[in-house]
Amino acid sequence: MADTQTPGVDNVPSANPAATANAPAAGPQGDASSSEGKIFQWPVRVYWEDTDAGGIVFYANYLKFFERARTEWLRSLGLAQQRLKDETGGMFVVTDAQIRYHRAARLDDELSVTASVLKSGRASLVLAQQAWLKPAAAGDALAVLLCEGSIRIGWVQGESLQPARIPALILDRLTTR
Repeated sequence: MADTQTPGVDNVPSANPAATANAPAAGPQGDASSSEGKIFQWPVRVYWEDTDAGGIVFYANYLKFFERARTEWLRSLGLAQQRLKDETGGMFVVTDAQIRYHRAARLDDELSVTASVLKSGRASLVLAQQAWLKPAAAGDALAVLLCEGSIRIGWVQGESLQPARIPALILDRLTTR
């Protein structure tokens, strides 16, 4: 399992010119003002259990890192998932995931995993998510984009798993803060 310590990662522009426009901004992370276009960031450390026999992060584990960042983004907005289910009877589920891998992360690497709302609807959200390799030293100037994805999460009733509209108060919190 990856370490998900308290938010506070400092990020810098990417070495990949095409990704620079989407690079995490420097400054405080885990900010609860995560509306459309704003980027939430969560720190992750790569452990042995995250790697394959070749010593690199197993490809499916990036989806786990993305899940942790989404969960912490919701929590930062006061929307803990168990409490959401208990209080509303509904929950978010992933309905689509499109992933693109750029480079491999390795044991002990420090990552910054991001989540931002690309599109919101009445029953689902599309989130852009990225995993960035943090610079090895504070003086290093460039973060490296490792993996990026587009993740659609839909709102369903917890018992039946039937699609439903996201409650207005929750949708408002997700898109206007």
